[in-house]
Amino acid sequence: MRLIIGIAGASGVIYGIRLLEILKGIDDVETHLVMTKTARMNIGIETDWRATDVEALADEAHKISNVAASLASGSFKTDGMIVAACSMKTLSSIVHSHADDLLTRAADVVLKDCRRLVLMPRETPLHLGHCKLFYEAAQLGAIIAPPMPAMYGRPETIEDMIDHTVGRVLDLFDIDAGTAKRWTGPIERNGGAA
Repeated sequence: MRLIIGIAGASGVIYGIRLLEILKGIDDVETHLVMTKTARMNIGIETDWRATDVEALADEAHKISNVAASLASGSFKTDGMIVAACSMKTLSSIVHSHADDLLTRAADVVLKDCRRLVLMPRETPLHLGHCKLFYEAAQLGAIIAPPMPAMYGRPETIEDMIDHTVGRVLDLFDIDAGTAKRWTGPIERNGGAA
């Protein structure tokens, strides 16, 4: 399997980093990374990672400005793309086919070739323009997967919430990373139903 991981300039770059960490440990998955300049900045702001160390997690890291890279062509076969986190600017560019950098061009190629594109927007609250972009992206075939933590697994740490969310996104590609807690029905806790 070959997946493209895009990291745009929204808060939540840890989701893209964690995807790369997990996928690095899966032998039959080849990852291609492309990050915006703002994503590179946010990595330093939001995490203890350096952008170069994040790039080292991918099988191949591509420069955002290289619109002649393999990812820019539909003849380069992939199984799809995940944009984590997806900024509203990147979402707007994807929806409007404004493919002026490699991340948005790769997303455009994934959509035109009917491959799976998963967008993880991290913006709140949302105004009507954001909601309209989600709707239009879904009409184009994208899957909108905002990183909203599930509480039924009773996460104890931020890492638990991140891992569950990333696991559910990987489920969309039939990759069971073992990080998503599966719902098995309510259980009794403290004398009452959960």
